[in-house]
Amino acid sequence: MPGYGVLPADQGRGLLPWFWAERRLADSHEYWVSSVRPDGRPHAMPVWGVWLRRSLWFSSSVRSRKYRNLTGRPACTVTTDDAHQPVVLDGDAAVVTDPGPIALFLAALNEKYATAYAPEFLDPAVNATLRVVPRSVFALDDADFTGSPTRWSFPRG
Repeated sequence: MPGYGVLPADQGRGLLPWFWAERRLADSHEYWVSSVRPDGRPHAMPVWGVWLRRSLWFSSSVRSRKYRNLTGRPACTVTTDDAHQPVVLDGDAAVVTDPGPIALFLAALNEKYATAYAPEFLDPAVNATLRVVPRSVFALDDADFTGSPTRWSFPRG
């Protein structure tokens, strides 16, 4: 990457393995979801979420700006909460309505955050369940800033 002094893939510690990024996606306590307002201005909000089935899952009030942005323009960016070992996911958000996957998400959310939300918490009329499927993921480790930047791309569909 010219201008940043990023080393070729065979120098430094080398590219990060996918399990490194997945671990951070799973372990992050908060995630920042960035979306686009109807007038084109950016919008970012922190959420609790879980990395489940190779996607980031979270919930949102159907009255929230975040929900309205993502249902209008599904393209979004989600970041983990660690600036020293960040993982940045670009993808498309989709509202999940199938009760089976919603129950899996709720169980994972309750386990991760030591909560006891009942299924009614994710009543789709009040709180939507959203899933972001990655198109690309970027990560780096600031302990090897010039040698670790890694990007993964995922096919659509």
